[in-house]
Amino acid sequence: MDEVFWALADPSRRQLLDSLRARNGQSLRELCAGLDMTRQSVSKHLAVLEAANLVTTIWRGREKLHYLNAAPINDIAERWISQYDRERVQALGDLKRALEGEMTPRPEFVYTTYIRTTPERLWQALTEPAFTSRYWRLTIESEWTAGAPMTWTRNGVTTSDPAQVVLEHEPYHRLSYTWPTLALGSAIGDERQQPLTEAADERRSRVTFELEPQGQMVKLTVIHDDFTSGSPVLARISNGWPGVLANLKTLLETGETMHGN
Repeated sequence: MDEVFWALADPSRRQLLDSLRARNGQSLRELCAGLDMTRQSVSKHLAVLEAANLVTTIWRGREKLHYLNAAPINDIAERWISQYDRERVQALGDLKRALEGEMTPRPEFVYTTYIRTTPERLWQALTEPAFTSRYWRLTIESEWTAGAPMTWTRNGVTTSDPAQVVLEHEPYHRLSYTWPTLALGSAIGDERQQPLTEAADERRSRVTFELEPQGQMVKLTVIHDDFTSGSPVLARISNGWPGVLANLKTLLETGETMHGN
């Protein structure tokens, strides 16, 4: 946590976060154009923010894009803020909501977390129903090969159709698949949420998991993209993924979930 507070203490780095909050997924060139800083200064500050995991990056072709990352703020909330009156830490609460808010204008969600586990164990957690039923409260079944169909089940509702498939399958490194239809209900986040009937005609989005060993940790980056412009589904998953991934991290590191089951 020291790295997080150190990163947030500098006004220039907070300015970079504000810029990404206003327009997420910017390249270094775009960030430099919008801020009164030299390219070298921006690069140095971004390195600090990346080291604190407040900013995560992905490559689009030859371009490196920068995104706000909610994981460290979620860790702070889980470990300390919940023990106190949240109104007394409104500033952190505002930042947490900003980091978990809708990612605009690029129609995608990017989130990075570090889990004390192995790539093999994390891969099991992403693909085996015995794991997903604990931290996600749904099951996903597939042969887990590129092009293989997938069956999703939640709250007794099962979906399976030809468009619900595995897109990429590189064991212990990269997994990608299409997102289920609205027939599954909320699919992610608060199960009390109502299905998004206004998104019934929206095309399927895509979720990708990238696993990278980091010593005794595994860096997990989740990219959820290929949304229709103005997608209401994007807003929902942007709020839902952080909770699912925090629950996954807790399960793999402690053997329990945040729900105690």
